[in-house]
Amino acid sequence: MQVTAVPELFLTAVKLSHDGTGARYLHVAREDSNNLFSLQFRTTPMDSTGVPHILEHTVLCGSQQQEGWRLEHENPTDPQTPLIFKGVVFNEMKGAFTDNERVFAQHLQNKLLPDHTYGVVSGGHPLSIPDLTWEQLKQFHALHYHPSNSRFFTYGNFPLEQHLKQIHEEALVKFERIESKTDIPKQKLWDKPQEHHITCGLDSFAADPSKQTTVSVSYLLTDITDVFETFTLSLLSSLLVDGPNSPFYKALIESGVGTDFSPDVGFNGSTREAYFSVGLQGIAEKDIETVKQIIARTVDEVIAKGFEEDRIEALLHKIEIQLKHQSTSFGLALTSYIASCWNQDGDPVELLKIADKVSRFRQCLEENPTFLQEKVKKYFKDNPHRLTLSMSPEEDYYDKQAKLEAEKLKKKVDALSEEQKTQIFEKGLELIDLQSKAQDASCLPALRVSDIEPKIPFTVLETTFAADEVPVQYCTQPTNGVVYFRAVSSLNTLPEELKPYVPLFCNVITNPRFEEEEHFRVLVKKIAQELSNGIPECGHLYASIRASKNLTPSGELQEMFSGMDQVKLMKRIAEMPDVKPILRKLPRIKKYLLNSDNIRCSVNAAPQQMSEASKEVEKFIKGITRSKKERKPVRPHVIEDPTFKPCPMKTHFVLPFPVNYIGECVRTVPYTAADYASLRILARLMTSKFLHREIREKGGAYGGGAKLSHNGIFTFYSYRDPNSLATLKTFEKAVEWAKSGEFTQEDIDEAKLAVFAAVDAPIAPSDKGMDHFLYGLSDEMKQSHREQLFAVNKDNLVDVANEYLAVGKSTRGLAVLGPENTDITKDPSWVKR
Repeated sequence: MQVTAVPELFLTAVKLSHDGTGARYLHVAREDSNNLFSLQFRTTPMDSTGVPHILEHTVLCGSQQQEGWRLEHENPTDPQTPLIFKGVVFNEMKGAFTDNERVFAQHLQNKLLPDHTYGVVSGGHPLSIPDLTWEQLKQFHALHYHPSNSRFFTYGNFPLEQHLKQIHEEALVKFERIESKTDIPKQKLWDKPQEHHITCGLDSFAADPSKQTTVSVSYLLTDITDVFETFTLSLLSSLLVDGPNSPFYKALIESGVGTDFSPDVGFNGSTREAYFSVGLQGIAEKDIETVKQIIARTVDEVIAKGFEEDRIEALLHKIEIQLKHQSTSFGLALTSYIASCWNQDGDPVELLKIADKVSRFRQCLEENPTFLQEKVKKYFKDNPHRLTLSMSPEEDYYDKQAKLEAEKLKKKVDALSEEQKTQIFEKGLELIDLQSKAQDASCLPALRVSDIEPKIPFTVLETTFAADEVPVQYCTQPTNGVVYFRAVSSLNTLPEELKPYVPLFCNVITNPRFEEEEHFRVLVKKIAQELSNGIPECGHLYASIRASKNLTPSGELQEMFSGMDQVKLMKRIAEMPDVKPILRKLPRIKKYLLNSDNIRCSVNAAPQQMSEASKEVEKFIKGITRSKKERKPVRPHVIEDPTFKPCPMKTHFVLPFPVNYIGECVRTVPYTAADYASLRILARLMTSKFLHREIREKGGAYGGGAKLSHNGIFTFYSYRDPNSLATLKTFEKAVEWAKSGEFTQEDIDEAKLAVFAAVDAPIAPSDKGMDHFLYGLSDEMKQSHREQLFAVNKDNLVDVANEYLAVGKSTRGLAVLGPENTDITKDPSWVKR
């Protein structure tokens, strides 16, 4: 099926997303994002081969052989090398299932809703993906990806008639109606609770290796098409688990039994029937029963006591503020918000009447003070459809998974005839040939570079001094009645030995009673657990941060605050039997950071609110510490130390993952330099015209590319990558490709359009002026950079590739997060962590 965009549209993003239903969305949006056209299909996979996931990648990215799975020689050009499994989605899902939180949440949904599509892995289980056949893929596409099974969503000020006319003429009239049969039946309710236990891999960064068990209790709730009941239960969920004053936080987190809430905690409204889950991770296996008892006891206490009125009011106030907040992706957010309910034939218009539901909710509470307690009794205390799921690690978990994959591979290879093996080799060569061909993008609607506005509108900013000396940036904007205040504190005066603890300080400063030792210990364990859990999802970012550590002074600070150094520090603190020495550091940090000598502020508000806002800023500043010394100027952004000497570094973090996350960083020039624009265009050009093809399509990684930061760090990266050193070689080849100028003017224009899409991305009223406030980038600097982007030509791109990216020209750092690697181990230039 082909849907042609209306004439005013051009393709800015193709966004794949899914909820628990397996529904997928294709978004085509105008450049200014004030209008949106969205097409959705409801898919209901009945096995774990990942058919909808693979289909989307196939439609958008290339052949099923490339995107799904295939048997291919390890070296596709050498038939003597062994046959192995390859495929982008196959490798993606292998990476996804190294995330223990993902594993737990997946099993939770599969086992709580086992009877239909929710009982399978819609993204595809790595061991099931190779069971998918080409015929199954085609049949699934014919049944699900059809206008009879579609929903169209438009948002913005385009004339609706034109949308409807084009949808009719370009899509609907070209197809006969079919019965897609994608309705999801209600889950058959249990007559008694169930319990299940699963296994996972060990967590290398667990604060206590003996406490790596997770347990949760989950309750099936109501049909999500009952809009008000669903709204009520989502609010009830927030009251139960959100914030340090919630009943389950106090009962579970503060018990010290575990480190953090279990995955997928709270309300989940993406499935046909919503569910609620609560539990703990980071517990000893012997404490499973204890956690279950705490949960049951807390439910009883809530039924008996209810909730404090001020917490309910605070939650409703938060919803009202969210309704006023203006985001740049409002239409897209609406699409996601209504998708699940609409896909179950609920009323999307009714779903959007949030203010009405808030009013009705207030009325229910007024008429019946025990309204919420009765809901807790019905859906929690008296609900037999209740799942207790526990998960514990196995030391050889990943070895077992690898063995199962090897057995599956052997079975498939042993079943092949010599003729089939020859065909596999030939298809591998054909795929290489297909991947090397330039794609025809002429069917896509697009802008020309000449269509882009040459000048940016300037934002009016006013800087004054509050309490005589503290600089405050004021930006008048139509903020819909909301005042946005920010304060930034300089670290210039902070002693070096305290700097590693700044992220911890920022995490706990907003928590009540953080200065109490036991409460502080709970917070530390929670933070350490969250950092550890985030590595499988953000491994490429950790690799990139590490690779840039020794390239700039700010790189060292970033690794200290946001890199693997911070993960390891928090693990070490969480393991400490006595945290008092750490606790004593926090007041010292506070003395330096919450000090008006080191602070600058910003306010974004409507004109009529500025006077009152400025008074509040004065009060805030006068209420914090001030030293008696003369105030030094607060630097508005990072200024690099001219005496700093960058040095190269290679780091391999050995982790129990079956895939790698890779970062290579090169020190180039900052934003204000003339060559920055050429490097920025080159990063995009290399990503779309070389790295995507070589790393993803040929190499099988889920993602990879190049990017340029404001401070001039040029980063190559890959994500969920089956390769390691081969990918680093690919980065070198990308530079050689750029130096040779093997790209066209059309390629350059496409890269410019992509860069301008980011440069001209809409900015919410709350964020206007933030580049100037945070980074010192004025509109004049941005306009100059814009003109430099327009002027970039092929010679410029070749020149900067030679000048900065060629081996030996600039200092670079490398980092790999992934499994043991004999080649890296043999190389003494690598540091193994």
